[in-house]
Amino acid sequence: MEHIAIDLGRRESQICVRDETGQILEETRHATSELRSYLRGRPTGSRVLVESSAEAFTVADWATELGHEARVVPSILVPALGVGERGLKNDVRDARKLSEMDCRMAVPSVHIPSAVRRAHQEQLTAREALVRMRTTLINTVRSFVRMRAMAPIRATAPALPRAVRTALVHTPEGVPGHLEALLESLEHLNAQIQAADRALWEVAHGEPVCRLLMTMPGVGPVTALSFVCAIDEVSRFEDASRLTSYLGLVPGERSTGFKTRRTAMTKAGPSRVRWTLTQAAWTLVRVQPDSPLGQWYEQVSKRRGKKIAISALTRRMAAILYAMWREQRPYDATRAASRHG
Repeated sequence: MEHIAIDLGRRESQICVRDETGQILEETRHATSELRSYLRGRPTGSRVLVESSAEAFTVADWATELGHEARVVPSILVPALGVGERGLKNDVRDARKLSEMDCRMAVPSVHIPSAVRRAHQEQLTAREALVRMRTTLINTVRSFVRMRAMAPIRATAPALPRAVRTALVHTPEGVPGHLEALLESLEHLNAQIQAADRALWEVAHGEPVCRLLMTMPGVGPVTALSFVCAIDEVSRFEDASRLTSYLGLVPGERSTGFKTRRTAMTKAGPSRVRWTLTQAAWTLVRVQPDSPLGQWYEQVSKRRGKKIAISALTRRMAAILYAMWREQRPYDATRAASRHG
């Protein structure tokens, strides 16, 4: 079996190929876009290693499609494998070191999500970018209104442009051209976000797992799809505690000797999932305060405060979603209330 280590670059990538004895068979450089053709010419069953990057999963797909074993090495692990040791780091050295370490041991790989899940992730990322741009515009518009010493305009994002025009039309200045340009851009973004929401709604309702998870109060298409895309395969996790740890929803720990110190949530996993789950938790508390989970939140809130309570509820909801997915059962309020948070 050949060990093919590829140091990926935006335009070109460095390749080092070794045999099972560790002998270097080939060192070459190819355009990243042509790696598929290069891998087609290597013996089937080779092990292809790439460091996690923007191009990594696509190259891993090419390798798997051509009958090779693909491994995407976590970036956090690469220095421990000797890449960049003694301050010496370049493409040739990096590829050599990766292939050398793979000959000595099976280098671990991150989970490679399916192409379908990655496509859904792209949709979620695009929507998130649109929402961020809209938030920036809204803050700018509100600051212009505030500079005129006017009363704050209370309106949702879709209704804000009309509300601002109505408030300024009777003032001596009216609606300045630069502000009108922002309002028009805001209207355009609102329409794009609505279209993105409709597309995500269709995707989520077309996925059986998402439809199952959306039976939980507070969980909508964006939350369900974000959760499913991040987990990809529920069988990867032995239990709910491992899943919540992966999502960064568990307290950190700094212990030494006989001293044990708990810290804030690790926030080690995908931030989008944590954010959407937190919003789902707030929605559940607001919409169904008398539900078992809503009452559980109130009990924790009285003892620890709202901030800690909502974090605990977010972690609990993630664990319940894991159980629903694993057992293929819709949300059951009675069972949810009986689970330990």
